[in-house]
Amino acid sequence: MSFWNSIRIGASGLSAQRLRLDVISNNIANAQTTKTEDGGPYQRQDVVFSPQDSNTFLPTFLANRLQGTPAARAVAEGGVQVTQVVTDETPGAQVYDPTHPDADENGYVTYPNVDLVVEMTNMLSATRSYEANLAAVEAAKRMALKALDIGS
Repeated sequence: MSFWNSIRIGASGLSAQRLRLDVISNNIANAQTTKTEDGGPYQRQDVVFSPQDSNTFLPTFLANRLQGTPAARAVAEGGVQVTQVVTDETPGAQVYDPTHPDADENGYVTYPNVDLVVEMTNMLSATRSYEANLAAVEAAKRMALKALDIGS
């Protein structure tokens, strides 16, 4: 795998996790939004990743070792991309609060289906994934600089 492929794969992971963090932040920001432009409560969103197409290949020894794992597929195909942002259609909690401006005729308010614990866990996961991709890019850069030092 070339230096540029390593950088491209790491950069794809950085971009994907940045978008994931943006979506998670939006979910947290709208955790109490009971009425949207569509009329109902906010529905949480999530990102879907898929491998990027590429003409890169894994060295045989590495392909045999990682065969069938998500890591092998991502490296072999050239990184990751965000395929889509999906809306979670799970209904939110209904709370009895007849004084709330968005309460229905029975006095219940439907809140968004955003669970802050889940969102914070997802945010930690996305942050760690971002950091791992950044470390991979930095390692590729260090190796390329070391190769230049050896060659000169």
